[in-house]
Amino acid sequence: MKTLFSLLAMMTMASAGTMKVDTQKSWLKIDCKATGHSWTAQLKNFTASCSGDDATLTPKAAQLSWKFSDIDSAEADRDKKMLDWLNSAKNPGGSWKMSGQWKDSKGQQYVKGPLTIAGVSKEITIPVTAKKDGKNVSLDGEVWIDTTDHGLPIVKMLVFTVNPKVKIRFHLEGPSI
Repeated sequence: MKTLFSLLAMMTMASAGTMKVDTQKSWLKIDCKATGHSWTAQLKNFTASCSGDDATLTPKAAQLSWKFSDIDSAEADRDKKMLDWLNSAKNPGGSWKMSGQWKDSKGQQYVKGPLTIAGVSKEITIPVTAKKDGKNVSLDGEVWIDTTDHGLPIVKMLVFTVNPKVKIRFHLEGPSI
């Protein structure tokens, strides 16, 4: 009987995996639009952790955190204005932590959890795709958010308006350990 329990425990442990997120291969981007143009900002640095079932590639836990000062839109003046808009002196970073997951009837995997920006948390749902290539695992997702849901004002200057709806895209990759 003891052997059976030991075998079951070992099988359970073998199917659970933690991804060691490789920050050189992983990224998080924010697609923004304004009157007459658009741009993509990228986080130069962030912290991510993911764990799940290696066999089914079902996420069990995931979280992301970042400092707003690590956002790079390839335009220093715009980055400074974004930091002011985000009130980064008071709320220097953001985060997301998975609180649940499921698959729909078509097999699409979803994760949900609170996204915290500018000190305001809002539950979001993100469709994700997980892949495994040997020991390497990747997790990709994208979601549209409305920045006004986080208490951020719509930026307007004369005829120029920044759309408060932005698309967040991410790719997390690394070996399963």
